[in-house]
Amino acid sequence: MSDAQHETEDTLTRAWVLHPDIRKDDTTRAPDNALEEAVALAEAMPYLEVCGATVVKLQRPHPGMLFGKGKLDELEAEFKAAEIELVLIDGPVSPVQQRNLEKKWGVKILDRTGLILEIFSDRARTREGVLQVEMAALSYQRTRLVRAWTHLERQRGGLGFVGGPGETQIESDRRAIDEQLVRLRRQLSKVIKTRELHRSARAKVPFPIVALVGYTNAGKSTLFNHLTGANVMAKDMLFATLDPTMRRVELPPTGLEVIMSDTVGFISNLPTELVAAFRATLEEVLSADLVLHVRDIAHSETEAQAEDVKTILEGLGIDNKTPKIEVLNKSDLLDAEALGAIQAIADRSESVFAVSAITGAGLDELLQAVCDALAGARKHEALMLSFAEGRQRAWLFEHGVVEDERQTDEGYALKVHWTRKQADQFKAL
Repeated sequence: MSDAQHETEDTLTRAWVLHPDIRKDDTTRAPDNALEEAVALAEAMPYLEVCGATVVKLQRPHPGMLFGKGKLDELEAEFKAAEIELVLIDGPVSPVQQRNLEKKWGVKILDRTGLILEIFSDRARTREGVLQVEMAALSYQRTRLVRAWTHLERQRGGLGFVGGPGETQIESDRRAIDEQLVRLRRQLSKVIKTRELHRSARAKVPFPIVALVGYTNAGKSTLFNHLTGANVMAKDMLFATLDPTMRRVELPPTGLEVIMSDTVGFISNLPTELVAAFRATLEEVLSADLVLHVRDIAHSETEAQAEDVKTILEGLGIDNKTPKIEVLNKSDLLDAEALGAIQAIADRSESVFAVSAITGAGLDELLQAVCDALAGARKHEALMLSFAEGRQRAWLFEHGVVEDERQTDEGYALKVHWTRKQADQFKAL
C-alpha cells in the first residue's frame, strides 16, 4: 500500500514524541539530538502526524507512571489542547507504565521498540523479512498482553499497535499468540531453506561481495544507486531500506565484477530482539569480502553513530579480518573549512574516503580503492586431499572454487581459486 493510500484510507493519527532524559543514563548522546532522531522515526510512518516533541528531564523513572505527577498533569494539558491520539516515548516503557499512562492521558502509548517494529512491518518486503517482523512483534506483544493482536490482519501495513482495539482476555491472547508463533516458525523454516539454496547458488558465483553498512539515513542507498544504477528506495527517512538488495556490478577502474549489497541502517539502542529478527537482512555482511562503512559526516553526532555501527558489527561477529573502508558521505553539506579538515583526515589514511553520493565527488578514488582491496581477495592455491576427505572435496565443488583436479595414487590434487573467507571456512571443516 502506498503512502498516498495510507493517507486517504486512514485518517492521520495525531502524535506527540517524548524523549525521557534520565540523569543516571550514561549515554553521551545529547537529548535534543535523540529527540530529533525519535521524531524522524515517527515521521517515517506515513499515517502519523507529529504535532509536537518534548525532552522530559528525569532524575529517575517512576516505576508505575514513568514521570512525576506535576509533569504528568502538564503533559496531559498539552496533549488535550493539541488533540493528541498517540504518544511515542523514545525509550522502554513497561506494560504497567503503559497501562497507567494510557488511563491517565486518554491516549495510546507506544515505546521505541513498538515504533521500530511498526516501521519494520511497514517496510519489510521479502517473505522472510515479513515473518521475522511478525515473530518479533508477537514476542514483544506477549510481554504486554494489553492489546488484541490485530496486526495479523495486515489491514494498514503496520502492526496494529497504533490503531488496534483496547483490552482483550489475557489468557486467550497468550494462547493465540503462542499458536501463531508456532505457525510462523514453521513457515520461516521453509523460507530459510529456500534462502539457503539461493545463498548456495551465490557462493558458486566467482565474484567478491561488497557490503554497504552504516547508521540509518547515512546515504547508503543513495550511494548504492549511484554505483549500481538500481532503483532502490533512497529517501531522507530512517529505515528506508529493510531487506537486502544485491546487484552484480562492474567497477569502472578495472572492470572487476562484484556483488554489491545494500543493508538495513543501524540505529542506537536498537533492541536486541530486533537485531536478531533482522540477522537474515544483515547476513550478507557476514559473507562479505569487503565492508564499506558509510557515515553521514555532516551529522553533529557522526562519531557516536560510527561507534553504534561498530558495536552492532561486533555483535554480529564481524571480525577485524574482514577488510573495511570508511566512506565519509554527504561531504557536499560541509562548509569549506570542515571539508578541508575531513579531506585531510582521508588523505592520511588508505582506508578513509570523503565522498558525496549526490554529486559523485570522491567516488572515483573510492572505487579504485575497492578494486585494490579486492585484488588480493581471491588467490590461487594448490590442495592435496586424501580419498577419505570426500566431504572436504564436495565442499570445494559445491562452492565453485575448483579450477582443476587430478587424481593421484595418494588422493586428489586440486587447484582452487578462492577468497580468504572461503579458505577460512574450508579450514574450519
